[in-house]
Amino acid sequence: MIIVIRRRQIEILLFCLVAAVIGAAYFANRPQTAVQTGAANTNWGLGFGENGKQPTGNASAAFLKQFNAYYIGAADKKIIYLTFDAGYENGCTPAILDALKKHHVKAAFFVVGNYLNTSPDLIKRMVSEGHIVGNHTNTHPDMSKISDMASFQKEISAVENKYKKITGTDMQKFYRPPQGKYSVDNLKMANELGYKTIFWSLAYVDWYQDKQPTKEEAYSKLLTRIHPGAVVLLHSTSKTNAEILDELLSKWEGMGYRFGTLSELCSSNQP
Repeated sequence: MIIVIRRRQIEILLFCLVAAVIGAAYFANRPQTAVQTGAANTNWGLGFGENGKQPTGNASAAFLKQFNAYYIGAADKKIIYLTFDAGYENGCTPAILDALKKHHVKAAFFVVGNYLNTSPDLIKRMVSEGHIVGNHTNTHPDMSKISDMASFQKEISAVENKYKKITGTDMQKFYRPPQGKYSVDNLKMANELGYKTIFWSLAYVDWYQDKQPTKEEAYSKLLTRIHPGAVVLLHSTSKTNAEILDELLSKWEGMGYRFGTLSELCSSNQP
């Protein structure tokens, strides 16, 4: 009787072990499917840990890379990739460009159709001073709700056409989804159009015109959370950003950082 019970226990134990091995193998072979499902329609988000360390995105760098999408650079290089979102012009951009020129920093400005319509001279200045002008869509919609290529391309190509009319050259193909809202289909469509999708690894609430952060509030986020490989998102409409940028760049430089371009970011992430 004892022998029978022990044999039964051994059989159950073996069954559990086999099931565990099969289950582990199953999940190990489907990481991309799991991540893809989780990122199928979402808002870009970050999780911060220790100050000065890289945050984690709600989609991994490895997952994004398969669509030529990026949010962060190398963890062992003190490089900052500075970007600005530009939905409209309110007089702050010239001071921002002045500070960038003073520090010999090349940034990227993600512009919408309205900006191209109203501020062609600033677009020309950005280009002449070596900055990237990126595609932030024509009307700034929730792109995660756009699932067909025709509608997606319409938003993108309208910006391309306006840019070429102003500058006489083709736009460099860097795309940022408005408000960070995207779907996996969006990433695929941008990639098919030759675009690299650029998210970010550091930003702060700087876009409310009637509630601009103080200098101290800005520094509390932008200095403590800066990290190697940071893709920094600022808004060119921010009065605070225009006022602090010269000093902010000096402080980052004093921390041992240098500034890279999005072209450098994307090329450094290639195999």
